[in-house]
Order: sequence, then structure tokens, then C-alpha cells
Amino acid sequence: MDKNSLIYIAGMEGLVGSALKRNLESKGYTNFISTPFPKYDLRKQSVVENFFEENKPDYVFLAAAKVGGIVANNKYRAEFIYDNIMIQSNIIHQCYVHKVKKLLFLGSSCIYPKYAPQPIKEEHLLTDILEYTNEPYAIAKIAGLKTIESYNLQYGTNFFAVMPTNLYGKNDNFDLEKSHVLPAIIRKMHLAKCLQNNDFEAISKDLNKYPIENISGTSSKQDILSILSKYGIVSNPEITVELWGDGTPRREFLYSDDLADACVFLMENVDFKDVLKNEFGIENPQFPIVATEVRNTHINIGVGFDFTIKELAEIIKEIVGYTGKIFWNTEKPNGTPQKLLNIDKLKSYGWAPKTEIKEGIKKMYMLYVGN
Repeated sequence: MDKNSLIYIAGMEGLVGSALKRNLESKGYTNFISTPFPKYDLRKQSVVENFFEENKPDYVFLAAAKVGGIVANNKYRAEFIYDNIMIQSNIIHQCYVHKVKKLLFLGSSCIYPKYAPQPIKEEHLLTDILEYTNEPYAIAKIAGLKTIESYNLQYGTNFFAVMPTNLYGKNDNFDLEKSHVLPAIIRKMHLAKCLQNNDFEAISKDLNKYPIENISGTSSKQDILSILSKYGIVSNPEITVELWGDGTPRREFLYSDDLADACVFLMENVDFKDVLKNEFGIENPQFPIVATEVRNTHINIGVGFDFTIKELAEIIKEIVGYTGKIFWNTEKPNGTPQKLLNIDKLKSYGWAPKTEIKEGIKKMYMLYVGN
């Protein structure tokens, strides 16, 4: 990529997109464009067509998506499959139409089977059933990476699909209904610590920034305690944080700035032709490729080790300074038992993660509380 290339980051306002922009800026890139919602509704084909026709970006990072944790995935199943398929299909196709030099599409590790062998290799895709709670989102992401793969094989495009593990970091989503597990636990334990300290000023500050079901810091104390209790931050008879499942599922966590660094590394150093040569022995590809089965060209991005949710909760508890109880609600679903990615393919191209989990969570918590 040239430092003055026009770079379109779809979803630049979010966790991943903002990290991509920070990383690119640190490397000297200066020319960015985005499509903030609701000004741009990327689900609408005409909106995306007009955007590409007017701007003609050179490089594209596709980080725009409808995302959420286990509650949101299970509750808004139709939205998760429809919104994501429409967003990614519109952008991928226009990258082809307008001859974008390179596109990088971000998927999710939930694309893999619920009981995939651990650590999960790229080749395990579509070998068994998915976890039910996030099946619509996973199917949408699988459709995205297969669209990338198919356009490359038929049209000779230079598109990439990467599959990150669970992410956390600056600009994460702390909505207790829709957030992922790590930011949700951070917020729950922060609010529980405030209750322990009888610090309603801090609770009000938190709810003014992130209201819960229209309950803000200006609501009555009774309403605040009621909404906190509904979301598992209980003050009666003693301060307790409720978490779903039994705490045994294992999860891998990648700091968002590390993901951004890996994505920019791939954009700068690896082309789809390199994947064809290195993994399938195709030296001089002629498109469309029909003589050889080319599958699973996506690349896992992770850290290579995981924790149980119970271990994660204890790490967060220590960092936040919460000293109360944790109640594991075993009537709620656990989700996939384990999702540890094999990152050998990524390492073979010369990249490795940098941020240790405790360091990353400390940074994230300090950002959350505004220090």
C-alpha cells in the first residue's frame, strides 16, 4: 500500500475499525474514508454502489457488522443473518466492480463447529454443526468468507478473509444486553464495586454514559438498583455479580490493537496469489481456477492460548478491585465449550501477537472508567 492510497474502513467507528485506523496512522497512512451509520446504511445496495462510484477507494477493510454477545445473538437471529449478509455482500461486490487493489474481510471464530478439534485449524470449517445461539451470525460470516474465496477463484481478485478470536479493547461495546463476555464482566464488576463502596456518584456517571433500558444516572435510586439487579448486579442481601453458565467454557482473547496490526501486516505483505502458491502449489494461476479444489483460504488470528470464563472473571475481579461474590447461573447457556484457534498459518507469514491478557484488560478498564 502507498502511504497516500485512499483507504476505506467500513466500520471505522467501532472496536476493530478504530483500531485499524490507529495502526495505519502509526505507520504513516493519511488518507481515510468511512461510512458512518445512519448516514450510510450499508444494507442498501444503492447506498454502497453510490459510495464506491463517488469515492473509488484503493484498499478496503471490511469491519462493519452487526455484532453482539450470546444474548443478542440468540434474541435477534433474523437481524444478525440479514444485516451481515447484506452489508458484506454489497461491499465485496463493489470492490470487484471498482477493481479495488485489495480487500480484507473480518469474520469471527464462531464460524467453526461447536465441537471442533482444539486448537481449531482453518480446515475444520463446515465439518460439523454450529453453536445454536450464534448460528445466524456464523452462517452470515461463512457466506462472507466463501464470497471472498469465490470471487478470488473466478475473477482473480486480491481479497482476504481473516477469522479473529474473541476481541476486546478501546471502543468496545459495554451494553449489558448486547456486549461480549469480557466487557460485560468488566462493567458488571465495576458497578458492583461501586455498590460495595456506596458510590452512587460513580454509578450515575456510568449510567449517564451507558444507559440501561433508558435508566440513566438521573433515574431514582430504586430504579437504578432494580435495573442493575435485572442484569446480574445484585445488592440484596449482599453484593453479588451473576454470570451465565458454569464458568467452564474456554475462550481465547485478542487485544484489538493486536488484531489491527495483524490485518495491516497482511495487507502490506501477503497477496492471495501467495496463499495459492504456499498452500496449494499453484504457481501461475489462471482464473477461473477449476482444476484444483481450493478451500479454506481464510487466516485465523488469535494468541494461541485460552482461559476458562471462570479464570477470566477472577482476572477481571482483581484488576477492577471488586471483592464481592460471583454467582454462576447454570440455568443459562454456556455457549461453545472451547474456541481456541490454531494460528500456525498466520505465524508462517511472520506475525505474532504482542499484548498479554492482564496488560490488555488493565488498559481497557482504565479507558472505561475514564483515566
